[in-house]
Amino acid sequence: MIRVVLSVMSFLIFMVFQPAWGQSPSAMEAYTAGHYDAAIADVVADHGADACAFSARSLLAKAISGEGQPAAVLLQGALDEANAALSVDPGHVEGRLQKAIALSLMARPMSLREARDSGYGEEARQLAEGVLRDDPQNAYAHGFLAVWNLEVMRRGGVLGAMIMGASLDAAEAHYEAAAAASPGDAALNWQFARALATLNAGKYRKEISAALNAALAAPVDDELERVMQNRARTLAEAMASQKSRDIAALAEGML
Repeated sequence: MIRVVLSVMSFLIFMVFQPAWGQSPSAMEAYTAGHYDAAIADVVADHGADACAFSARSLLAKAISGEGQPAAVLLQGALDEANAALSVDPGHVEGRLQKAIALSLMARPMSLREARDSGYGEEARQLAEGVLRDDPQNAYAHGFLAVWNLEVMRRGGVLGAMIMGASLDAAEAHYEAAAAASPGDAALNWQFARALATLNAGKYRKEISAALNAALAAPVDDELERVMQNRARTLAEAMASQKSRDIAALAEGML
């Protein structure tokens, strides 16, 4: 049986952008400005679930802000903090989402066999689905599953998509639910556009451009959102001048 296990490896990133909560004004100010080490230092003495999940998010934001594969030490630190949050509160929504992101990024450089053996991709999917069972309107879990469906289609082909229950209809339904729950969200629109571009930049050019335009029109409130919006701008410029295969290659190399 075909197992599409890399499909979630870098596509939970938008969950880092969910509105932060439960932290001091100084921690939030540091996070918003992109001073992630300072944000973590502000909550280091707090071992509650909210603080641990916030630390995980800050580590992931730092990792994602760079180019290329994020540093392994940052991803492992984020996973440890997310697990710490879940040890305090096993149902903690943000803890589950940040753990899913960390796992997906850890699987990113792995071979297909390595990713399958690690179980990271499947665990990340299950975490997102579990969040939706508890919180059906969670925009970021919907956003992940939108991208998950597209990635399964790209990596697994027709047979893989059938086996895994992935489809374009499901992707679009989750994207629409995400957009309804969090309208004007730059990260959600960027990630959907990027995933569509890697699937078929020519066939879905209209839909990709619409999602990119939505990402570019969205208000941004922190440094990480600005990074994502700049990536959307880069892909939009490529859409205007490059061939479909080059657009797809560019999108595949972006976070």
